[in-house]
Amino acid sequence: MRQNRVIVVGAGHAGIEAALACARLGVEVIMFSISLDNIANMPCNPSIGGTAKGHLVREIDALGGEMGRAADECFLQSRLLNLSKGAAVHSLRVQADRVKYHNRMKKVCENTPGLRVLQGEIVKLEIKDNRVCGAYTAEGVFYPAKAVIIAAGTYLNGLCHVGEYHYSAGPDNVLPATKLTASLRDNGVTMRRFKTGTPARVHRRSINFDGLVKQDGDDIITPFSFENEGLTFKNTVSCYMTYTNERTHEVIRANLHRSPMFSGIIEGIGPRYCPSIEDKVVRFKEKLRHQIFLEPMGLDTEEYYLQGMSSSLPFDVQEEFIHTIKGLENAEIMRPAYAIEYDCTDPTELNHSLEYKSIKGLFGAGQFCGTSGYEEAAAQGLIAGINASRMILGLKEIVLTRDSSYIGTLIDDLVIKGVNDPYRMMTSRSEYRLLLRQDNADERLTPLGYEIGLISDERYNKFLSKYEAVEAEIKRLKSTTVSPSEKLNEILTAKGTSEITTGAKLSDLLKRPQISYEDLGEVDVSRPLLPKAVSEEACIRIEYEGYINLQFEAAARMKKLEAKAIPAEIDYSAVRGLSLEAAEKLLKISPKTFGEASRISGVSPADLAVLALFCKG
Repeated sequence: MRQNRVIVVGAGHAGIEAALACARLGVEVIMFSISLDNIANMPCNPSIGGTAKGHLVREIDALGGEMGRAADECFLQSRLLNLSKGAAVHSLRVQADRVKYHNRMKKVCENTPGLRVLQGEIVKLEIKDNRVCGAYTAEGVFYPAKAVIIAAGTYLNGLCHVGEYHYSAGPDNVLPATKLTASLRDNGVTMRRFKTGTPARVHRRSINFDGLVKQDGDDIITPFSFENEGLTFKNTVSCYMTYTNERTHEVIRANLHRSPMFSGIIEGIGPRYCPSIEDKVVRFKEKLRHQIFLEPMGLDTEEYYLQGMSSSLPFDVQEEFIHTIKGLENAEIMRPAYAIEYDCTDPTELNHSLEYKSIKGLFGAGQFCGTSGYEEAAAQGLIAGINASRMILGLKEIVLTRDSSYIGTLIDDLVIKGVNDPYRMMTSRSEYRLLLRQDNADERLTPLGYEIGLISDERYNKFLSKYEAVEAEIKRLKSTTVSPSEKLNEILTAKGTSEITTGAKLSDLLKRPQISYEDLGEVDVSRPLLPKAVSEEACIRIEYEGYINLQFEAAARMKKLEAKAIPAEIDYSAVRGLSLEAAEKLLKISPKTFGEASRISGVSPADLAVLALFCKG
């Protein structure tokens, strides 16, 4: 009986990171997938990253996860978003080759020692005395395990909708998982119903690219993986942009009665921040047009993805409204858009380790926990895999804080605040955005990844050398004074900032928003030859130094609340003065600290004050 193993249910982005983490940490793992042809599938947009999501990918990489390396190997086009804004919201996004990404991830899993990849459906968990003992497949085979990670994506009782046509399926018409939900419910797990959707795919030959807005990638490409800093990458494709119009909206409005979302057939709750095209037309009546992005699915396919046009309308209606759009007048649909409903769990039943509070050894990750997006899923999978392994190895769980990472923010939001619709990571969700930039994800998390055992000695030493160089360059910039000269003042004037009449520190000049590191190259005679990642990190720290220090102070104040523990055995119904809503929420979520309690929706500052007095006795 090989009980010290981990079973991972699902081989999507969450399942892969979970399984790889377990195997790399020396724990035997079996990853089950209903179809091995769907490992690391991208049933929605074949892209990685984007606003805030790019931060997650870099954090996954900084901890020793796989997604960043895979994205670098499989991208078709790379762009750094939000460059007109501050460094806190700069986010990397790549268009990926869907088939290449699947093949690459499948190969990595197949060749990882200690990781077994097995096609099969898990239908039942074996749980005794509130502890996981293993799982059964549809064939009736029992696999003992000390931990099980549910990373089922949108497969649990998946139900797809294309207008009046409804059918049981997972994403891309793969078989759904129809029995595991009942087993989870039988063991006290709360389940709910969410919905997501995906747009149609059209054939390249049927697109008229003339007159469409062309979008090329960046000339200088920033890799996702810190291991690839300094390497040269090239874009291989362009993307395009077009718009809906009033005729498009007329067709959609005339057929809303045929949409299962509006007719009441769909019961699941859809994503607030990624609405379907019919939802956009209804909710934003004042908008005369909506952006549509045409993105290739890969180098070896003619399919193009219509980003921004997810729908559950019937096939004939999809054809009609797509043909009203410039460039798509003769578009041939290869895959119709569809909506999919699926079962997921209430994440407030999980600890920050992503282990269930009531069932030892049972973990959740990804869309099963109420999130949307490949990046959010991969982040949770990595943490669940780390903690399942550490539980088996007898080590302390790893919990990321809100001020350490977007991953910590994501998990804290899930387990403390809960979700009412599929959760999407956004930079606005973090109160520490300047601390959690994508450029410094390695500084924040690589030491932890090394301590855990997912970062090699070679990579860690390279990391140490990088930040020694960053500190040295900051010191040099703060200590080097440049005298006023005709050349310097010419540079300052050309950039629209005032000339200097006395000596100035390089660091003070860099704090001027108009001035960049490159601008000062001609007058900075002592400048060493540095990698781009080093000089950029040094400049960002100097430019935002005051604001960064303020956020460090805010994080320190919050840590005092996080350090103030709430007794585990507290009876909230006995706390006089607590509002009824606060008592109910506190009882359900069982926060471990006053910091966690302060983030629970429905718990007011007055409730916290009452609770603090009660705990003082």
